[in-house]
Amino acid sequence: MLTYDLEARGSLSLYEYLYRRLRDDILRGALAAGERLPSKRALAEHLRVSVVTVEGAYQQLEAEGYVDAQPRRGFFVSSVDPRLPAAEAGGGLPAEAPPRAWRLDLKSGQADPSFFPSALWARLTRQVLSEGAHLSPVPHQGLPALREAIARDLRDFKGMAVSPEQIVVGAGAEYLYLLLAQLLGREAVIALEDPGYPKIRQVYGKWGAACRPIPLDGQGIALEPLYASGATAAHLSPAHHYPTGIVTPIARRHALLRWAEERDGVIMEDDYDSEFRFTGRPIPTLQSIDSRGRVVYMNTFSQTISPSMRVGFMVLPPRLLERYRRELGFYASTVPALEQQVLARFLESGGYEQHLSRTRKQYRLRREAVLERFRRCPFASSLTDRGAGLHFLLRLKTEEDDEALRRRAEGLGVRLGFLSEYAAVPNPAFAHTLVVNYAGLDAARLDEAEALLSEVFLASQ
Repeated sequence: MLTYDLEARGSLSLYEYLYRRLRDDILRGALAAGERLPSKRALAEHLRVSVVTVEGAYQQLEAEGYVDAQPRRGFFVSSVDPRLPAAEAGGGLPAEAPPRAWRLDLKSGQADPSFFPSALWARLTRQVLSEGAHLSPVPHQGLPALREAIARDLRDFKGMAVSPEQIVVGAGAEYLYLLLAQLLGREAVIALEDPGYPKIRQVYGKWGAACRPIPLDGQGIALEPLYASGATAAHLSPAHHYPTGIVTPIARRHALLRWAEERDGVIMEDDYDSEFRFTGRPIPTLQSIDSRGRVVYMNTFSQTISPSMRVGFMVLPPRLLERYRRELGFYASTVPALEQQVLARFLESGGYEQHLSRTRKQYRLRREAVLERFRRCPFASSLTDRGAGLHFLLRLKTEEDDEALRRRAEGLGVRLGFLSEYAAVPNPAFAHTLVVNYAGLDAARLDEAEALLSEVFLASQ
């Protein structure tokens, strides 16, 4: 007769503990296939439990396919694959490394969280929650009200005549890159700016697309290597390239559109941080001068509102919109309805425009203070600023290897990004150049920042 120590069941109920012990015996072969289990009454009397307890355990085993119930005959063990022996213990799963707290972080380009419009955002969130609007399903391209608000914003501030139907809302830029990669197909050959944002290469590469790094000249992506690459698509940041800061002039933009038309290609215009232009007039987007439907426009709210929102959007030209709906329309919207509802109202109410105006003023003051201090630093050789975006390039007075400098900085709790790290094709010209993201560096910390950087860069002199 089957015997189990029911006192060892811990917090489990009697029937569940009995079910588990019987299941384990079946899986390890102690109860063979075809073997008849004791009757419910006999096992209940043997274990001194109720028939109901045994019946519950047997019913669970039957429901999961471990035993078969045969009328007037009883329960018989089913034929199941034996449980494989457990792998040798290797110390358990590796612990996830906690995010490091840096004394100074000039690599991440995250917006200053203190600028977030918390009061207005909370009020709009309460409003949406009280109305229950966030409980309605969201179309796969995104909430219609949000797409209408984005289209209006693009028209008013970027001169882009786009329809809300052309807009696809997604959970951040990286998700949109992946959608575009699927839309273009694995046969696509994608030209990428070099140096450039590494995650663009990583996403397209992991998808399996052929990526061609194309060098930059003083006006953006170089045309001759672009034509020679055989690319059928190009991912560009003409408004303010990251990390070099190059702004592509109008003549080069027209040349790029001619390339796309001649190659029957597509240009993905990544308009990262173009809202922060501090000198001169705003430059029209590539999409706004595209008359042949060759440009996919992309942007996010990560820099202007908060990176934690993970809300981005792309504007598809009509020639790609139909294909997107046909081939990728099965995807559900990846941005929660609540965030879309609140963001739509933030845009519609004028709160976004006011927030952006205040943020620009604050970043302009921060930029002036940071540039003035860094130009005078003893380790600075030259500084390149294009009057736009939230970063600049700092050429260093050193011959020491970038990797050695980076390691020394990490030892001091300082996170740095060098221009050489952004290049797919190594180039000695990129060495000894720091990419300084100043969004999180307020004036009160400039003394500390200079002292830490001096310790890093002047140590070898």
